Amino acid sequence: MSRKEFKAWLEGRTRDFAVAVFKVLDAMPKKNSTSVIAYQLGKSASSIGANYREANRSESGDDFRHKLSIALKEASESVYWLEILHELYPMHDVIQNLCAEASELRNLLQSISTSSNAKARPTLPRS
Repeated sequence: MSRKEFKAWLEGRTRDFAVAVFKVLDAMPKKNSTSVIAYQLGKSASSIGANYREANRSESGDDFRHKLSIALKEASESVYWLEILHELYPMHDVIQNLCAEASELRNLLQSISTSSNAKARPTLPRS
């Protein structure tokens, strides 16, 4: 897979994740606890793809790394909220699957971030 194809694939995957999260949130019972979770999770889940997309259209390497770091933080936050939701509704396999997907997205973004940061570091001349 080319770099361009990978970027398009990951943009699609993050978009699909946000849609799946919103569908689950729409089906959740309307309680105080789920309202708080729905608000926070909806924001973080949709922000992953939005920030990754922005990173891919960044104007500089520093801008790319900054936006990617935000997407990574949002993925980590999404894992957190999904873990709480799973504690409240452990019988819902779809929540567990979304938690696994959020973890995979977080790991992918971490790998991209690590690689990008390594390329950005200047190498010191050897003496």
